Amino acid sequence: MSYTEEQLGAYFRRIRAGEATSSYGALAEIQRAHRLAIPFENLDILLGRGISLDPLALFDKLVTRRRGGYCFEQNALLLGMLRTLGFEARPLLARVWLDATEPQPRTHTLNLVEVEGEDYIADAGFGGSYVPPMRLVADEVVETSDGNRHRLVRAGEHGWMLQRDAGGGWKRQYSFTTDKVWPADLEAANHWTATRPDTRFTSLRIVSGTLPDGFVSLTGRTLTITRKGVAEAREVESAEEYRRVLDETFGLKLADEEVGALGLF
Repeated sequence: MSYTEEQLGAYFRRIRAGEATSSYGALAEIQRAHRLAIPFENLDILLGRGISLDPLALFDKLVTRRRGGYCFEQNALLLGMLRTLGFEARPLLARVWLDATEPQPRTHTLNLVEVEGEDYIADAGFGGSYVPPMRLVADEVVETSDGNRHRLVRAGEHGWMLQRDAGGGWKRQYSFTTDKVWPADLEAANHWTATRPDTRFTSLRIVSGTLPDGFVSLTGRTLTITRKGVAEAREVESAEEYRRVLDETFGLKLADEEVGALGLF
């Protein structure tokens, strides 16, 4: 689905980006602005509200109400906006390999975007450090302003593997193929990710955001700010402080009763 021109304008105001054209520069600007403006968060899962992938519901949540979301929400919104701008783009599904030794379910989504005859992956929904649009070629290294390096490598039966080097060598992030993904595939993966007991997204309260030179995360009551690979962490001591951190650090405004319902204090 594409969005209307009015909705596109509201999205650009939300991410503080200018009008763009169908080029790599526009794609890179939009994706970075999106990541800087819209936090990654799963709080609605813990509040018992579920995760809707309806395009209008996504627009209302992430743009109008200025909330964040996780990968299925973030990249669906980005996909719709890119299509509205005229990009040829479609979703993909990926397996996350962080700390994993065996293949994991396809619980991450990203977008495949054609730019001037070449394919790129565009991902506004992978929490943590910023990943730029990556050209779909093997072993091309891209460095970001936080000092991290990124590359895509061939991964045999798993297709492609995104890797990141934060100073300690190349680490696997996620693998994907370019097979066509249908809406039902996304609905199934989103439902599993948002409802399966005892997973990261159904047991932890997660909020994170990209900074120009790093990222900030709030996992449970632990606030961590990482700049140029150096992390500083502290504990949030009260529900009032937690609400204030959500507002001042991530731009998320939750009511006192919503913070209380998260069960952290």
